Amino acid sequence: MRDFTSYDVWMIVSAVRWTIALAAVAFVSGSLGAFVVGLMRASRSAPVRVVAIAWIRFFQGVPLLIIMLLAFFAPPVFLGFDVGPWTAVSLSFACFASANLGEILRGSIEALPKGQIEAARVLGMTRIAILSDIVLPQAMRLSLIPSISFFIQLVKATSLASVVGFVELTKTGQTINNATFNPFTIFGLVALLYFLMCWPLSKLCQHLERKFPLTT
Repeated sequence: MRDFTSYDVWMIVSAVRWTIALAAVAFVSGSLGAFVVGLMRASRSAPVRVVAIAWIRFFQGVPLLIIMLLAFFAPPVFLGFDVGPWTAVSLSFACFASANLGEILRGSIEALPKGQIEAARVLGMTRIAILSDIVLPQAMRLSLIPSISFFIQLVKATSLASVVGFVELTKTGQTINNATFNPFTIFGLVALLYFLMCWPLSKLCQHLERKFPLTT
């Protein structure tokens, strides 16, 4: 057992970068996947919708912790090779984010007034033109606030990544606490850092809600 020092504080603060990196990678890659999933979910083709619904239901219905454990331990058993903690958690978070952001995008698309699309068809616009010029710009605006709220959830959910050995903010706090046994100070600092990451995003959501009311 040793004393808790300023170097330990610096180590905990430095670990924030890995929390932000994981959340950012998950959000960006999940957004790309969500674009595909959301469009599939709103498709007129029943088989396409079934695939999208199955993807969404699985990753929304299975705890993220279990998804990470499967991503970390399944490849050595079924594929014959190991994956690192970063690969396992980033892939798990990306799939989890794609399902949830895809559902947000689908809801935003379906919230648009049907009359706009019908009017565009009467004017002779193609489906691609309707999608790119009418549907997506409005859907992206409608999905902005819930997407930021989901990013806040991702930041907090990164604490689960410690179970497969990924060293982010929570894992760093646990490691230092095992060496110093100063849980109140260490986890109090960890909680403060999570708050400092999430609180500005919450304020941003409130600002956007006032500036862009969710009306169509």
